[in-house]
Amino acid sequence: MLDFDFDPQAPSWAKRLAAFDLETTGLDLRQSRIVTACVVVLDSNGEVESLNEWLVNPGIEIPEAASAVHGVTTEVAVRDGSAPGESIPQLLELLGSLMSQMPLVAFNAAYDFSILHHEAHRYGHSPIDPKPVVDPLILDRQLVKFRKGKRTLGALTTDYQVPLENAHNSTADAIAAGRLAQRMACKFPELEISALELHELQIGWAKEQALDFEKWMKTQNRPDFRAELGWPVRD
Repeated sequence: MLDFDFDPQAPSWAKRLAAFDLETTGLDLRQSRIVTACVVVLDSNGEVESLNEWLVNPGIEIPEAASAVHGVTTEVAVRDGSAPGESIPQLLELLGSLMSQMPLVAFNAAYDFSILHHEAHRYGHSPIDPKPVVDPLILDRQLVKFRKGKRTLGALTTDYQVPLENAHNSTADAIAAGRLAQRMACKFPELEISALELHELQIGWAKEQALDFEKWMKTQNRPDFRAELGWPVRD
């Protein structure tokens, strides 16, 4: 539970929302496979209203580097995980149903929704067009232009005083991301708009932020660096 009284004047989108997180086999948005997933619905006080979790056998070896992050080895996934052909449509159906009722929160949304997009195609399902999405990473980059240190989920939850236990666990990360979005909704008057309006703004903000990063990388002796564009899905 968040340790503050929810501001009744906060935007309506923050009063009930769904949060989504994946842990995967790697960082490649087109080739990585889902290992664990969580979709959680939070009420206006950050309390868990409903929780759905998946452990998936990705059908490929989970690299040791990935297992070191999220703790799931190939052996565990094969032994206890469900088939992706079973889990992926369940995940798509649930998210598709929820987004007609409330915003979907995902930290660094382009990662999670892009991997889900390509997994849907991989197993012969129609991908969802996630909307409205709230991405606390995009919001923080836009509203806090100059920040010392990293903008990881762990760093931002610490700064906004949102609990995060067992980081890089999809359930813990999803709950923390949802609560972080609620905290930000109460903090920044700029977010007092509809979820759909905020979604459209984030498309532009994400593009601007990516191009700004490209410019910076070129000053770091990386003249060939090109920003990856697309939010919340890179197809």
